Amino acid sequence: MRQYFARKLAIYLVTFFVAVTIDWMIPRFMPGDPVQGMVSRMSLEPEAANRMMGFFLGAFGLDKPIWEQYLNFWVALAHGDLGISVWQFPTPVLNIILSAVPYTLALLIPAILLSWVAGNQFGAWVARRKRLDNTVLPVGYILTATPYMWLGILIAWGLGSVLRVLPLSGAFNYSMSPTLTWEFFLSVYTHWLMPFLSLFLVMFGGWAIGMRNMIIYELESDYAHWLEALGAPQSLVRRYAFRNAVLPQVTGLALSLGVVVAGALVTEVVFSYPGLGYLVLQAIQNEDYFLLQGIFLFVIIGVLVANFLIDIAYVVVDPRTRVGMQGRA
Repeated sequence: MRQYFARKLAIYLVTFFVAVTIDWMIPRFMPGDPVQGMVSRMSLEPEAANRMMGFFLGAFGLDKPIWEQYLNFWVALAHGDLGISVWQFPTPVLNIILSAVPYTLALLIPAILLSWVAGNQFGAWVARRKRLDNTVLPVGYILTATPYMWLGILIAWGLGSVLRVLPLSGAFNYSMSPTLTWEFFLSVYTHWLMPFLSLFLVMFGGWAIGMRNMIIYELESDYAHWLEALGAPQSLVRRYAFRNAVLPQVTGLALSLGVVVAGALVTEVVFSYPGLGYLVLQAIQNEDYFLLQGIFLFVIIGVLVANFLIDIAYVVVDPRTRVGMQGRA
């Protein structure tokens, strides 16, 4: 088992190196010059503009050859330094990201976990109820095929603009400042609800359909028919079917994390929710290399860590995996 986890860890480290290298390269292929943009907004005389150009190039380390910038990036990363933001100069990128990460995690973690649990339970429940299945299945296909951003716009239009029961943007009321009061927490909750629903509903439909199909497959398998022939109660047969059907859903959770995170970032833009997605938009608009690569670095680390934890959970959930590793040892 140690060899298995060591091999997995090595694969994740190589993936991290390649992904972070691509993350470093992509902003530098973007059109435009962030330093030139900063200086042009100052409306300086040509001589003063040239001096400011030299200052900013040195401050951002962009006056060095590209290979040296790449090496300096890894050295700085090893020390926890993600650079200085162009958009909010001279604020460190790490400080800006850390202020936005709690908002993104507050959306992602509940949406992923609740949709996975509720979707699997609901899909297993409707699998053998034909009337309900015929009604729910088309709705599930519509939900899972709906882009996160488009559903977010529909929810914002319906609940925010038409019914006016929930606020349209922000993380809390703009007239408030963060305090430990029930009024503030209620404001945070009402602002959080619509972005959460847009993520939850899309994922819920996908998990429900996946579990429904897997349950039907398991109930038609030989072991299910054998248990029924022995007189086992239907509840026991369905319990075994659910245990086997949930294993591919665990794998699907790992495979879908990247798509879910990308959907969350776009959803934050729709609702002007001050998480990492909102920062991505600001970084692109302001040609902020360092903020953009810092955000994607956090996303890369988060997705890889979550996938690694799911790999470990799969070994715990599926005894056949443990038996197979012991056999190889």
